[in-house]
Amino acid sequence: MEEEGEPDSTGHKYGPESQERKNMVGQVDRAVGYLRRRIKDNGLESTLNLIITSDHGMDTVIKENEIYLRTVQNFSFQDIQFELLDYGPSGLLVPKENKLDQVYQALKNAHPKLHVYKKEEFPKRFHYANNTRLTPLIMYSDPGYASLSLNESKRTLDLGEHGFDNEDMNMKTIFRAVGPAFRKGLEVEPFESVNIYALLCNLLGITPEPHDGSLSVMHPCPFTLPPHKSFCYCPSKLATCGCFNSIERHLGETHRATGEGAISWLVS
Repeated sequence: MEEEGEPDSTGHKYGPESQERKNMVGQVDRAVGYLRRRIKDNGLESTLNLIITSDHGMDTVIKENEIYLRTVQNFSFQDIQFELLDYGPSGLLVPKENKLDQVYQALKNAHPKLHVYKKEEFPKRFHYANNTRLTPLIMYSDPGYASLSLNESKRTLDLGEHGFDNEDMNMKTIFRAVGPAFRKGLEVEPFESVNIYALLCNLLGITPEPHDGSLSVMHPCPFTLPPHKSFCYCPSKLATCGCFNSIERHLGETHRATGEGAISWLVS
């Protein structure tokens, strides 16, 4: 798995509709093209599945849409024990003991584009209420608006942001897949990214940890795959093999990467 930092970084700095970001999208596209050519040149098209996706989209933010929490009447950061607020559409707050209701009342109507909830009252579709990692107060702003705790003079404005409500169309992302597990030319209905984890586990023959996704949502995207065999040993006698051709020894990194001398992971 590889993560590419662009066009995210350029989108933050210049905005998602900027020419700079469009140029960067072209650069990333060329990198993907190079990757696909190398897969083809090495004869891996029939055995390797390639998935191209992202974790979010991006929305334009303008300076006039910034929400400064330090200016909110009756609110003080002295009442906060912990805050995860820098710049963006969302934030987490842990008020000091006996300050929860006071902080909540001060912030809940502070700005028409800022939404502040007690954790247990957060909209159910986000599945936040029972998450032990979330704080007593959670906030998020409408698309195009950014909230922050810093003074205006101390912050360089980002022109693009993500983390808004995932129902906003500009938060949607892409999913493209090619390889033996996927039907050529098939276009499926939109699905939530949380389901990709189940797909990856299925492709790799891994039992997934508990999660909110579902493999059934992905169908008919992939073919139904047969059971997997483990790469437990290598039957070849290639001099470069790192597993010494011994039962119960794992394949060497070279063959694990190329598939050379390896047992097929699909049962025929």
